[in-house]
Amino acid sequence: MSQSVSARFGLLGALAVMAVAMAPSLASAGSCPADKMGVDVRAPDPSPAKGVTDNVLGSIDLSKEPAQINGRLFRLRRLVVQPGGVVPWHSHGNRPAIIYIVSGEVYEYASNCSVPILHKAGDTTEETHGTSHWWKNTGKVPVVILSADLLPEKDDAHMM
Repeated sequence: MSQSVSARFGLLGALAVMAVAMAPSLASAGSCPADKMGVDVRAPDPSPAKGVTDNVLGSIDLSKEPAQINGRLFRLRRLVVQPGGVVPWHSHGNRPAIIYIVSGEVYEYASNCSVPILHKAGDTTEETHGTSHWWKNTGKVPVVILSADLLPEKDDAHMM
């Protein structure tokens, strides 16, 4: 009987390993090379929004949830950045976000990185209080982005 259990465990273990190996991995976003990081190494870019649609898919008033965070919405948006499109310079000083690149490739130009950062489909990136940046689609296909953020209730002027 112990051989049967061992054989089953071996088969189940092998199947589990195969499932993990075959499952799509969650890629972490491109990041700034350590030797290119710094404080305010990139000046704000004045380019206006161009070729971007920004649709709110849903939001939750966090004051009505057990967390009871007054004045904040937990919001999910879908942005589509057309080829040549620009998400203008903005700060996450008071609005943390997590970004997921659904399709395409897009460059981020961050205040703390002297070189552009490429984000590809499947990448995620965190945008926190130290993040000021802008994005540009330099490719030939639209980029689809999901953005989940904690928005101050009265502050919906941010593109990203």
